This record gives sequence, C-alpha cells and structure tokens, in this order.
Amino acid sequence: MSIKTENADLKPLFEPVPIGAFEAKNRIFMAPLTRSRSEAKTNEQTGLHALYYAQRAGAGLIVGEATQISKQGQGYAWTPGIFTESQVESWKVVTDAVHEAGGRIFCQLWHVGAISHPVFQPDGGQPVSASAWTPDGEAFVGDRHEDGPQVPFQESRALRSDEIPGLIEDYRHAAKCAADAGFDGVEVHCANNYLIDQFIRSATNDRDDDYGGSLDNRLRLMREVVDAVCDVLPADRVGVRLSPQGGPGGTEDAKPEETYPAAAKALAGRGLAYLHVIRPNSHTGEGKDESGDKILHRMREAFDGPFIANGNFQPAEAARWIADGHADAVTFGRLFLANPDLPERIAQDGPYNEPDEETFYGGGAEGYTDYPSLEQVDDALPA
Repeated sequence: MSIKTENADLKPLFEPVPIGAFEAKNRIFMAPLTRSRSEAKTNEQTGLHALYYAQRAGAGLIVGEATQISKQGQGYAWTPGIFTESQVESWKVVTDAVHEAGGRIFCQLWHVGAISHPVFQPDGGQPVSASAWTPDGEAFVGDRHEDGPQVPFQESRALRSDEIPGLIEDYRHAAKCAADAGFDGVEVHCANNYLIDQFIRSATNDRDDDYGGSLDNRLRLMREVVDAVCDVLPADRVGVRLSPQGGPGGTEDAKPEETYPAAAKALAGRGLAYLHVIRPNSHTGEGKDESGDKILHRMREAFDGPFIANGNFQPAEAARWIADGHADAVTFGRLFLANPDLPERIAQDGPYNEPDEETFYGGGAEGYTDYPSLEQVDDALPA
C-alpha cells in the first residue's frame, strides 16, 4: 500500500524507486541493526524476530541485521548466522512474515574479522584480519566469558594467502543460504572496519601480497567477494555497504577521500542492486562534518547504480538529499527501531517514539517488538 504525505518537502521520500530486480514502494529504508536476540547456542532466529521485521515491512526495503557467514565471522554475543541448515530454516519464518506483510528484505552478509574474541572462534583460536593488530575497545561477549559481558579485544592474526579462497567460499555459501531462506537479496558488508574494510583501510592492512600495498590490491578482496556472491545470485539482487570513516576498533584510512570513491568505482559496471554508504555520525564514533558528506557525494558520482545514504538522517534532511540527487533512498536506524510504522509517522510529521537505549542489545520483546504503532496509540486513547 502506498503512503502519501501532505508535506511537499517530504514527498521525495514517498516516491517509488527501482532497486535492482524490483521497485521499492518508498525511499524510507530500514538500516541493518544488531539487536543481539538470536539463540545463543545455534545463532538461529525465532518467531520474535519474525514479528519485529514484519512490524517494519512498510519500509521500501529492510536491510536485515548483520548476519555472520561462518563461525569465524562472529564477533558479538547472540547474533544470527546464515551458514547452517537450521539457521536457514529459522530465517524462513522471518522472510515469510515480511513478505506476507508486503515488505522486502535483504540479508547482510558479515564477517567481523578482528572485531571478535577467541570465545567465538573455532577451537578458541585468534580472530583473523588483513594484518595482525589489536583493536581498541572491548568485545561484547555476553555470557560467553567469565569476565563479561564486555572484555578487551585480543590481538588478531593475519589471514594467510592460502586461507582467502576458503573465506571467499564462505561468502558464496552464505549467499546461497540466504537465497534458500527466502531473502529478496543480500548486502555484502564491507563497512564499519569489519573484515573486508580491514583489508581496504591502510591502517589495518600492511600486507605484501596481492591483497596489500597498493589501493587496487587493498580493494581486491572486496571485488572477489562480490564476484563470488554474484556467482550465486543475480547482480541485481546484490548490494554493498561501505563506510569511509568510523566503526569499532579505532582505525581510519589515511586517505578516505581517495580510497572510498575508488571502491565505489570498482563496484560500478556490475549491475548491482545498490551501493549503501554510511556518512560520519555520532553513532559510528565520528561527528557529522561536511568533509564526510563530500566523500559520499564523490562516491555517488563514481557508482553507476542506485545509491543509498545512511548516517543519523532526520526525515527532512533525507528528503533534501533525494531531491538534490545525492541519494536515491535513505536508511533509518534508531528511528525505525523505535517506530515500527515509520513511513506513516513521517508522512504526518510524527509523533515519534523515543528509542530506549537500555534495551538495544539482548533481552526479549521489551524494547524490541513492544514499541506502539500510531494505530495502537489511537486505540489506547479514551473515547
């Protein structure tokens, strides 16, 4: 069902837009949001997740929460996987619920690299990265460590060259699992200083093989992973996420204004569904600044497909970006977290529920599926 608004300034958000293989009903997309509510032992989803996503099916597109492609890829407690048969079956309940509610959902394929801890790794081994390094900060291990829920990161080891083909195969396998689970497509997570971004960023890549040194070499893993995923799915059902600045671990690229437009250009010409880019914002450890916006504009120019912007946007600013041609759609995170019917609320200029940060990670229905919709609020009012 299409939604309309009487506010002329917000109308760009409610226009349909082609995104790869389908047309999105609006340009208000839901950003991937880690909520740490999956089954602890199996990393499976539940009926609660199905309700959560179905409540938000009014989005033009839902980009599902980051989902690890392998056991090695996990870095946070209670996050979902997409590499076992039982995980695929659990996700089917979610995708079916979203489709029945009239929505579309992509699976975000995730390997955290060094942003992990041995408690998550096969046989308690070291996390892997482009090069050996120890991220700043702490790993969220939940109940997996006696000193938890947060413990300091430990040193990662560099992936050996002979391990990279197996890593790429993990992405290919996860993409097939996502298709089997009923997702409309996948988003390859190359952002936020996770594994692929660790290869891209100069601060975390000091390799001397074909995956290090020059910028072209640092982008190689991203290109090869995207190629592998497109072997399984049509390119118009594959998106990619990048973030020029910010993310856990405390590292940056030396020249993001050169590196990330080059990454966007490397993804052009493939017929991908979209490129999804995060600008610096308070939630990624960086303040909003004009230089970050300029990098996004250059990436928009370098990429030849639909461009999705993310980064603490409010509706009016998002509509301006679309009207000015800086983006084709905008993803909203915390606003969608707290407002399951966000497009309806934007259409009438609010009101908006406030997100409860105490319930962001872990737990059950509280702060997850119990945020009221406008209809529920109206029903609760006295006659």
